[in-house]
Amino acid sequence: MKWGLFGGTFDPIHFGHLRAAQELLEMLGLERVVFIPAFLPPHKTERVISTFEHRLQMVSLAVSDNERFDVSDVEHQRPGKSYSIDTVRYFLNSHDEKIDLYFITGQDAFDAITTWHQWEKLLSLCHFVVMTRLGYETRGLGSILPNDIAVNYVYHDLEDFFQGPQGSRIYFRKTTFLDISSSAIRQDVQQGLSVQYLVPEQVIRFMNEKNLYR
Repeated sequence: MKWGLFGGTFDPIHFGHLRAAQELLEMLGLERVVFIPAFLPPHKTERVISTFEHRLQMVSLAVSDNERFDVSDVEHQRPGKSYSIDTVRYFLNSHDEKIDLYFITGQDAFDAITTWHQWEKLLSLCHFVVMTRLGYETRGLGSILPNDIAVNYVYHDLEDFFQGPQGSRIYFRKTTFLDISSSAIRQDVQQGLSVQYLVPEQVIRFMNEKNLYR
């Protein structure tokens, strides 16, 4: 099985998230993409985020019409901060058959990978798929990982990925650039502006029902 794990705050989820997930699913031949709202994101301490229940419901509504998209509340099932390595271990340990996990993340987040909890072990447990920014050119891993770690990765030109000593891979992939951000959506709602065509209609209805971001 080849599953993508797409974690994030999703406050709220928008078409940028959904389109990128669909493209990566097809690009990498994934069977499904599991959206995983963070319960207590370690790197999101600068602001109060919406309740987990509201964010989970918005993701569930957004992915309901795609049979290859799923949502998991696994990070709500654990106490404390939502560390990615715990989530990856959960999926690896909860399936009897062999499963290849592709951890989907943005370029800005991956550039800070060395600040992640047990990041070296995490890189060995699953493949990483890094969504690159517009105009990004692969710089190699030396500018992101410490040199003594980066030198252990071999670049495979034909398939365009870096492979680590334990077989895990790092992919840098461009997806259609949609200049949409959750923070801008929250700001638009606060100002009474429309977010139609930025967020799925069913999510907009939920936001209005719960009076979110006003």
